[in-house]
Amino acid sequence: MIRIGLTGSIGMGKSTAAKLFAEAGIPVNDSDAVVHELYAGEAAQLIEAEFPGTVRNGVVDRQELGRQLSRRPDGFKTLEAIVHPLVRQRETEFVEREKARGSEIILLDIPLLFETGAETRVDIVVVVSCDPQIQRDRVLARPGMTEEKFNMIRSRQTPDAEKRERADYVIDTGHAIEITRARVSEIIAVLKARIAKGDFRNA
Repeated sequence: MIRIGLTGSIGMGKSTAAKLFAEAGIPVNDSDAVVHELYAGEAAQLIEAEFPGTVRNGVVDRQELGRQLSRRPDGFKTLEAIVHPLVRQRETEFVEREKARGSEIILLDIPLLFETGAETRVDIVVVVSCDPQIQRDRVLARPGMTEEKFNMIRSRQTPDAEKRERADYVIDTGHAIEITRARVSEIIAVLKARIAKGDFRNA
């Protein structure tokens, strides 16, 4: 089974690419979706204990958490120590389920793939990227986003140029959606061809 690790900096179109892989029939483990579930479940009280006032009605208030993190940058490590092991556990369960089902290719959507060393857990790394101005416009159009917050998030991520250099495949999402879809289809076709040959390690 080939494990694709999909990553990309904020605003690069990772969620869109993951959706296109899913539409093409590739099982996808969405780390962001898992985090949303955890914020409304088992991680909520653990986060409240470290960041008082961030949980309301049993759910983590992301905006309040973001405000606290902006005042306490070292808090990111504390938050990651809570959330990452839980996310990793869900990922492991997903992989085992798909292996049991006989899936040939799966996709692990991992926002901080390089930053957390997760590239060691996948066979292929796919990076989504686009022009920096397109990235900036996308991110600043999000509700509640500010230039300061954008820069803070970006400072914690591996630079896009480095991600592209370390990728097996790059998907440029700065064009029409059909071009992105075609690139996803191309990558899947290449991987399936390598499976047929019995060789995918050097894809």
